Amino acid sequence: MSNIKIIGLTGNSGSGKSTVANILKNEGGYIIDADKIAHENMELKGCAYSEIISYFGNDILDSDKNINRKKLGNIVFNNKNKLNKLNEITHKYIIEKIENEIKKNVDSKEYKFVVIDAPLLIETGLNNKVDSVWVVYADFEKRVKRIMIRDNITEEEVKKRFENQLDFEKQKVYADEIILNNDFNDIIGIVKGMINKFLKE
Repeated sequence: MSNIKIIGLTGNSGSGKSTVANILKNEGGYIIDADKIAHENMELKGCAYSEIISYFGNDILDSDKNINRKKLGNIVFNNKNKLNKLNEITHKYIIEKIENEIKKNVDSKEYKFVVIDAPLLIETGLNNKVDSVWVVYADFEKRVKRIMIRDNITEEEVKKRFENQLDFEKQKVYADEIILNNDFNDIIGIVKGMINKFLKE
C-alpha cells in the first residue's frame, strides 16, 4: 500500500475552507468532500434517507419526496438535540464512505496527497485518521457577511448557525496548521508553502 499522506481540512462556516480545498486540489490533492457525501446520503436512494425521514417526519420532504435541506436546516439549527440526532444518524455513513474513498484512492499515482474536507472533522474523530490537521480561520464579522451573501439569510440566522459549531479556540488545539483567510487573494502562496512543508515531513 502507498504511504500517501492525508490532510484533514476543517474550519467554521464562512472561513473560506472551500477556497483552500480548491488550492489543494490544484496542487495535486485528492479531495474527499464530507459535505458532498452527506448530501448524497440524504438523497432519495441515499443510505441515511430512511432514518432521517423516520425521525423528522414527512414535513421535511418536497413534492418529489426529496429531503428539503433548507427545511431540515431550519429545524436542526434551532434545536441542538435535533441537530445531535441528525449527526448521530448521518455521521456513521459519512465516516464509512470516507474510509472507503481513502482505501480506493490511496494507491493512486495520480495524486500527491489526500484531503478530507470536513466541517466536523474534529467532532467526528476523523482528525485521528489524518497526518495533519489544517484549520481555516477568518474573523467573525467577515464570516457573517460571507454567509449572509452566500446563503441569502439574515445576520441573526447566521449567528444561530455559528452557535452549533465548534469554537475556533477549541479547534486550534487540534491544529497542526492554521490558515488565516480574511483575504482570499493572500492565501495561495501560503497554502502552496504549507503543502511543500507537509510533503517533506
